Amino acid sequence: MTAEVTRQIDELRETVARLHAELVRYRLVAWTAGNVSARVPGRDLMVIKPSGVGYDELSADTIVVCDLNGVVVEGNLAPSSDTAAHAYVYRAMPEVGGVVHTHSTYATAWAARGEAIACHLTAQADEFGGEIPVGPFALIGGDDIGKGIVTTLAGHRSPAVLMRNHGVFTIGHDARAAVKAAVMCEDVARTAHLARTLGAPLSIAQADVDALYHRYQNVYGQQQVLPTDC
Repeated sequence: MTAEVTRQIDELRETVARLHAELVRYRLVAWTAGNVSARVPGRDLMVIKPSGVGYDELSADTIVVCDLNGVVVEGNLAPSSDTAAHAYVYRAMPEVGGVVHTHSTYATAWAARGEAIACHLTAQADEFGGEIPVGPFALIGGDDIGKGIVTTLAGHRSPAVLMRNHGVFTIGHDARAAVKAAVMCEDVARTAHLARTLGAPLSIAQADVDALYHRYQNVYGQQQVLPTDC
């Protein structure tokens, strides 16, 4: 590897190790059941959490480097049991730079029901552009989960999918964006559950969902201000 690629990998390993603390902070994981990965830009490589290692034991040195077939390239530990799923997503979706998996309580409860989360909230329209879809049941360890993620998200604006009887997978342009999607997915799932217990949630017109999504994705937040001539 060139010095530049080594530098990129070192930075991503540090970032991914740190982002796992966000999963704990937002109570999206229990024990070791969840993982974050990141694609190495311009390379057929990814970095991912090691299997069965506690979050407080993670450091840049423990994060495993794999190729996009899930084969270990660098690291002394076995990679996550979800490595094949992450790798498949990266192979199939070149725009994705980060993948996260959690078993967060409320979102996984919807996955256990095999039910998509319909869009009844402006915050959901902002972040997900509509419903949060459900993917098929698939066993852990091979490409089947990755195939289900990719197939389900095709044609959806949602960066999150509820894999039936399993949990949540999210994608993003980088690992931090995928973590944000996981946090927001659980927040939406919790609110949707509470709304359901009170009665039938009210719908939002599709045109309004589209407008909300456009505003949040293209206008919301700090926009770059170009310098003007004096």
